[in-house]
Amino acid sequence: MRVFVAGATGAIGRTLVPLLLESGHEVTGMTRSPERAAALRERGAQAAVADALDAGAVREAVAQASPEVIVDELTDIPPSINPKRYEQQMAGNDRLRVEGTRNLVAAADGARIIAQSIAFAYRPMRGGLWTEDDDLYHDAPGPFQRSVKAVASLEQQVTAAEGIVLRYGYFYGPGTAYAAEGPTADMVRRRRLPVIGGGSGTWSFIQVEDAARATLAAIEPGVDPGIYNVVDDDPAPVHEWLPAYARALGAPTPRRVPTWLARLVAGEFAVQVMTRSQGASNAKAKRGLAWQPSPPSWREGFRTAL
Repeated sequence: MRVFVAGATGAIGRTLVPLLLESGHEVTGMTRSPERAAALRERGAQAAVADALDAGAVREAVAQASPEVIVDELTDIPPSINPKRYEQQMAGNDRLRVEGTRNLVAAADGARIIAQSIAFAYRPMRGGLWTEDDDLYHDAPGPFQRSVKAVASLEQQVTAAEGIVLRYGYFYGPGTAYAAEGPTADMVRRRRLPVIGGGSGTWSFIQVEDAARATLAAIEPGVDPGIYNVVDDDPAPVHEWLPAYARALGAPTPRRVPTWLARLVAGEFAVQVMTRSQGASNAKAKRGLAWQPSPPSWREGFRTAL
């Protein structure tokens, strides 16, 4: 099968492309960088150099590849995110989700589309895990609101085209923010990522190779279009996973700070993420993609990945 991967050199793209090649697919990776295009060719993939925001360049790149499937893994996320500057830092990523997706959908010419989304843009509710039927957080605190609207735009465009949206959990593993050399690990080592309040917010993680394997499964014929949460089996509150992450790094125990102080220093968005997140269910992805996370829990994954 001919597969076109937009954002082929991002965290998941670097993992996905080799898996696609090993599975016998003919792969074209799109990147803005000639140097990264050369690296794709060295791996055995074809490469297209194009800016995802340039509709003409995208159309030409897709036409030359003539793919049966387009995988949208476009991101523009800074290495380290400051909650106070979130809106500014995520401007490029939000634009890619809206305009980059629009350009890929317009260029598809009958190709199926599979797109990266996130499993932590849901509106907080009372108890339970988020499922794909729950509402997105359209009225999120200021810094996150535009990002949620961008996610909603991406998902609407893809589902309207009868495509598949994969809502990934927080990535960990090689090349991610949570890798041993990543910016999150650096913050934890310096005790700059505290448990806020009781640390009651529940997070869902996914090992980056597991996310790539779920994407590979979604490419197979017969998978129903729609939205799938791609997360592991073990949603966990911050007061559990953050100290365990620190231990896996050999880092000091994270500080605890009261909610009022965190709200003052980091803002309402940071407080809500750390205290009101609920985690997501992967039941639909297990059924619909015939996929299982391995390892099933971040508890094992942190130990082995770090």
